[in-house]
Amino acid sequence: MNIVYFDLETKYLSDEVGGWSNIERMELAVAVTYSTQRGGFAHYTEREVGLLIDELCNAALVVGFNILCFDYVVLRPYTTRDLRQLPSLDILQHLEQQLGHRVRLDSCAQATLGAAKGGDGKQAVRWFREGQIDKVIHYCRQDVDIVRRLHEYGKQNRHIYIQDYRMRRKVAVNW
Repeated sequence: MNIVYFDLETKYLSDEVGGWSNIERMELAVAVTYSTQRGGFAHYTEREVGLLIDELCNAALVVGFNILCFDYVVLRPYTTRDLRQLPSLDILQHLEQQLGHRVRLDSCAQATLGAAKGGDGKQAVRWFREGQIDKVIHYCRQDVDIVRRLHEYGKQNRHIYIQDYRMRRKVAVNW
């Protein structure tokens, strides 16, 4: 079974496109995937978005963090396919249903894996604008690796941890 872990970074911030209701206007800067079939990472720029969409559509499962409400929406202008119909596990959505509130990927990564994210989306947009595409790819790749490791931990242990206020909290998962 080919699981594709996925994240993307955008060219624009939400306030530059008229707010969060206009995510589809944010445009793809860089996307990174990790395929269990390939056993490694791949990255895509806007010129290669067709290859990215093909990889997502051919996956047995796409796993990400906020992919249903963000990443797939960013990609909407690039395809006629409804990516929300793909077999997907959105870790954020799963946790939000369990907990009744949203959590940050960094909270899950630190509490479960002892790993911290290497930046944020605003910094990635700045790097993109400065032409530092390698930094954007590296940052996005780190996030994909965190998502992959978090998913694998949850599959194996049937739980992950989040940092909830100042407490480390165990959350059951059925991945």
